[in-house]
Amino acid sequence: MRAVVVGERALLVELGSGGETEALHAELLRRRAAGALPSVTEIVPAARTVLLDGVEEPARLASLITGWEIEPLHARVEPALDIPVRYDGPDLPEVAALWGVSPEEAAEIHAGAEFRVAFCGFAPGFGYLTGLPAGYEVPRRATPRTAVPAGAVAVAGPYTGVYPRTSPGGWQLIGTTDAVLWDPRRDPAALLSPGTRVRFVPQDPREAARDVPRGVGGR
Repeated sequence: MRAVVVGERALLVELGSGGETEALHAELLRRRAAGALPSVTEIVPAARTVLLDGVEEPARLASLITGWEIEPLHARVEPALDIPVRYDGPDLPEVAALWGVSPEEAAEIHAGAEFRVAFCGFAPGFGYLTGLPAGYEVPRRATPRTAVPAGAVAVAGPYTGVYPRTSPGGWQLIGTTDAVLWDPRRDPAALLSPGTRVRFVPQDPREAARDVPRGVGGR
């Protein structure tokens, strides 16, 4: 772990892996909720860093954080958000072939994984979800699509994501959801935020669009 002061009121913490980054982010949220974290305006995780902005004394906070013993992320249990998904994506057969299983088995593997939003980016409401078992990373498409529909459930590298709106994209599309990932009229506008546990609940592809998640529920 390495903490670097950025400007006058920010601190960038660099970590060695995505798992360490998620664990530190969860620890920062826990300490802030408990009133045990010095004043911080924003906590923004990325793939291997966590940025803390609005810090009164960045150098002092850096010395505190680098001295923490961070609890392993798997030891924490938070409620999970269920996202219904129809495993009907055009790239599911290709992903299944890369995994050495049938499309039906690929859907079962994906739905059986424990996911967590590691960080957000790319577009408003787009979360990078970790949780696929080791060995199930897949490459991006050689030729990106010019338009991926909103609600497309996709995988690339170690991540799973859901496209919040129609946009270009090079991830492998394995399913579809009717969940609304981004709605400016909603508070909060984003359905997913860093640290949220997520599970994908398979739907029959013939079902009508009606099982949109209403909130967080335990698994």
